Amino acid sequence: MKKIAFLMFSLLAIPAFSQTQPQYPVVKIWDGAVHSAFTDLIVFKGKFYCTFRESSVGHVPSRETGVGDGEVRVLCSADGKTWESVALLKKATYDLRDSKLSVTPDGRLMVVMGGSVYEKLDLKKRLTQVSFSDTEGRNFSAPQDIQIEESVRTNLDWLWRVTWHNGVGYGVVYQLKSPDWDVYLLKTTDGIHYEKVAKLDVPGRPNESTVRFAPDGEMFILMRRELHREKGINSAYLGRSKAPFTAWTWNAVGEPLGGPNFQFLPNGKIFAGGRVKGKTGLGFIDENGKFQLFTILPSARDNSYPGFVIQDDTLWVSYYSGHEGKTSIYLTKIPLDDLQK
Repeated sequence: MKKIAFLMFSLLAIPAFSQTQPQYPVVKIWDGAVHSAFTDLIVFKGKFYCTFRESSVGHVPSRETGVGDGEVRVLCSADGKTWESVALLKKATYDLRDSKLSVTPDGRLMVVMGGSVYEKLDLKKRLTQVSFSDTEGRNFSAPQDIQIEESVRTNLDWLWRVTWHNGVGYGVVYQLKSPDWDVYLLKTTDGIHYEKVAKLDVPGRPNESTVRFAPDGEMFILMRRELHREKGINSAYLGRSKAPFTAWTWNAVGEPLGGPNFQFLPNGKIFAGGRVKGKTGLGFIDENGKFQLFTILPSARDNSYPGFVIQDDTLWVSYYSGHEGKTSIYLTKIPLDDLQK
């Protein structure tokens, strides 16, 4: 197997980033394809796992052939320094992307990923795929279609991430309907079959969403929105709800946060990340629901989609970027003490 050894932020601020932001060492952990992107990170059985999409074409299907050849790579590392590939997931005619990791109640790694089928440059269908590891995290099943409750199922469904809580997995599916897009909170007990919990009333073409739980069991969702992206006013929304998760309050966080992810720190603070003015930005969401920039990671061109995991008093962060020319996978570490001052 191949081995490869919050500053306050105003919406009216000028685009330049402060040079006084804290900086942390960043290492490249993978560059084995023309385009490597859309990361996630987790610890399982005491080892780090990082997943992402690989393509010989690029971010989107080839303009010449219409082919999208996305495959999903899973890396493993015992120390976060030396990484080996333990899986390369692929499915004939499908462009796989945006893989996300979780641990099932029965002790397996689960990978959910978008599965798109194109004819030339036309998207014909999108069906979320899922793969499971064995109990040791070494062998992964072939990607298979998830099964969504018929009342909310379409031919263009993308369940972006699943988070488990008390034996139930929760995630948000978005559907590319015109003129706006629909989003539903779904739940599962086996990672394959999903039923509706609630329709989420979020305007502005909502899409990529991360679900997390506060220590008291309240559910939070950080959701990207696409409408007016070209104008720079498509702020992500933060939603919150108590069980049974059918009544929601929403707040605009003030930044688009493409590829949104967030993590509750041990002191209860929300630490979030995503694309901020064309770069990979990390920061806090304060008590008013507003994003406050903490640092910008080395990044440019195609980038973002951070993965977070807390291990050994450190927040580990994976992300992808093309700032060194080739779009590759990077890793950085931030001491929790720096985030909990």
